[in-house]
Amino acid sequence: MNLKNIFQDFNPSKFLVFTCLLLFSLLFALRLDNTIEWSYWIIFLPIWIWKMFVIVGATLGSYIWWKHPQYRMEHNSHVQFKAMVICTGMHLLLLMFEFLACNNLESETHSWILVFIPLMFLSLVSIGICIWAVKNDRSFEMEFFCSVNILQFIFLALRLDKYIDWSWVIVFIPMWIVMCTAMIGVLYVIIFAIITVKSPDIIPQHRRGNISIAIGNSFIVVPLLIFEVLLANRLDGDNHFKYTAITVPLFVSLITMICLSFGSKGGNQWWFGMRKDFCQFLLGVCPFLQEYGNISYSLHKNRQNQEPTNTESAKKYKLPDISKVVVPVISIETPD
Repeated sequence: MNLKNIFQDFNPSKFLVFTCLLLFSLLFALRLDNTIEWSYWIIFLPIWIWKMFVIVGATLGSYIWWKHPQYRMEHNSHVQFKAMVICTGMHLLLLMFEFLACNNLESETHSWILVFIPLMFLSLVSIGICIWAVKNDRSFEMEFFCSVNILQFIFLALRLDKYIDWSWVIVFIPMWIVMCTAMIGVLYVIIFAIITVKSPDIIPQHRRGNISIAIGNSFIVVPLLIFEVLLANRLDGDNHFKYTAITVPLFVSLITMICLSFGSKGGNQWWFGMRKDFCQFLLGVCPFLQEYGNISYSLHKNRQNQEPTNTESAKKYKLPDISKVVVPVISIETPD
């Protein structure tokens, strides 16, 4: 296994987001179970750290863009800078929602419909951003998630304000539709991976990649669906599990996403004005890490022990050189 191959496709943005979500989910579940009595402003600390990285990274990237106009002539630089600006705007809307939600959980002074307005507006804007991302060959996971869940956000706001008295299983109907679509996609990926395993014409590297994608998507979607079912039943009073137990499947999905961030590639190179992949930037700042980046190891233990014995036996039973007689070659060509 080569550490360089692992980190060269590392996506630091996804790693940061999923790590912060994992810590926030753990703290929030402990707070709902009254295991800890901390203020919600402290519970939301991983979210604030996430948004702080976004704001600082966008500020430094914009400063370097303005300070060094020659960098704008680099390949695909304009598209990446626009993507960074759009992503920052989306995170500011998300930060507004999180600030209002945290304040409402702490003091209950606002209507939940007012709290969800930034998120609803973000969902509408995300539809146009998805179209722009497709035209410019950019990833749009966050934008797609917001755009397909706009109806879910409306139902949640109405249910929390008690404008509707539906059961939570009915409130989560938009989410069930999204999860059913995701399950169909997972089944397709699994079937495709099985076909590639049985096919002898597929390159082994591609075969391993398809299997990894199938396993990764399965460990994301299936635990997430289990978490949503348990949560809906808990809110309806059908079970009395602790929220920390209910969120265990969510932890499995988030940990899987964190692991997959090491092979996600992509990422915007204008965050913090790096203008290069995170791995290359880190090796440039810390050159001593190159020694560890070039380390590779093999899991075959007996291979090293077998090679010396093979060479020794070859030397032991080496045949003597037989001298060969060199004779001239006479070529007789017949004319046509």
